[in-house]
Amino acid sequence: MESRNNGRKIRAYRKLKGYTQEEFAKEIGMSVSVLGEVERGNRLATDSMIEKMTSVLQVPKHDLIPDERLSIWR
Repeated sequence: MESRNNGRKIRAYRKLKGYTQEEFAKEIGMSVSVLGEVERGNRLATDSMIEKMTSVLQVPKHDLIPDERLSIWR
């Protein structure tokens, strides 16, 4: 369930910033199929994926990841 909610957040921010899945995947160096799995909640984004996503989307990490994972970043 948690991964599904995180994936929805990632998709929402991607769309808010005007990226298609293809454009966003290219920007973060990920395949479209992996990005799709992350957005659907079938795969958890790794810490390096989150780092790239937050950089490209220009959002704070806590907007994309749950509080319990955020403690790793502190």
